[in-house]
Amino acid sequence: MRVLSILFLILGIILTAKAKINVVTTYPYIKSIVKEIAKDKVNISSLSDGKWDPHFVPERPSLAVKLRNADLLIINGAQLEIGWLPPLLKRANNRKILPGKAGFLDLSTLFELIQKPTTVSRAFGDVHPQGNPHFCLDPVKIPKMAEAIKEKLCILNPKNCSFYQENLKNFEKSWNKHLAKWNEKMKKLQGSSAFEYHRMFDYFFLRYKINVAGILEPFPGIPPTTSHLLELLKLAKSHKISFIAYAVYNPKDPVEFLSKKTGIKAFLLPHDVNSLPQVKDIYSLFDEIVRRLTE
Repeated sequence: MRVLSILFLILGIILTAKAKINVVTTYPYIKSIVKEIAKDKVNISSLSDGKWDPHFVPERPSLAVKLRNADLLIINGAQLEIGWLPPLLKRANNRKILPGKAGFLDLSTLFELIQKPTTVSRAFGDVHPQGNPHFCLDPVKIPKMAEAIKEKLCILNPKNCSFYQENLKNFEKSWNKHLAKWNEKMKKLQGSSAFEYHRMFDYFFLRYKINVAGILEPFPGIPPTTSHLLELLKLAKSHKISFIAYAVYNPKDPVEFLSKKTGIKAFLLPHDVNSLPQVKDIYSLFDEIVRRLTE
């Protein structure tokens, strides 16, 4: 009898595991939002590591396996994944998570993107034709992404829809409390000017009225040249620049050169969940950005 009970217990665990839908996200920040809404009702994994350059993710066979077994794929979109995701999707051969299918969600379609280029040419670097894809770093946009994720989960897993709805409601309430704190702390930087290595934090700076006075990359994805850095040095002398912002995957040498020559503080800012040890989830991503800029 005891053996039968154990067998039934094991069978129940296996059936429960199989009942969960498999959600794959392209980046850790999306995975963190899914966790807030779905909790333990789904199996969730990310294709990218938070420390990596989001434009370039290794096309490992293990990532294709994740996609092959996925019921839902959630991407950042705006062609941020264009350099690495299509080959993985082709290898995975999972039609239900392709664009246009029920198992696919592109978060970029929720927003009007900034910095849409009028001309697209490789001569201008890695230009994103649809606009700046780093919208996730505007904290005000996070609840809308969470709502879209909830709606998609309800379509694919309707039996748990009320659970997802309740979690969304709680998440929005909690997020708004955190947002109010971030807004208050960021008031001291409104109207200030900054340099940044790549146009990674533009949505965040736009939200908090911080002017981006210069970019260390002469063109997106193109390393800084000596002449370009000298131009920024001249700009720093004629403008009051409060800080230089860069991400963990950006080379430090150009940032340190500019900082030492000008005396302007350089801040390493997290661009995704797990990009820095302190950034464990979507909340601490913005906690750490705000803390580093304001303390």
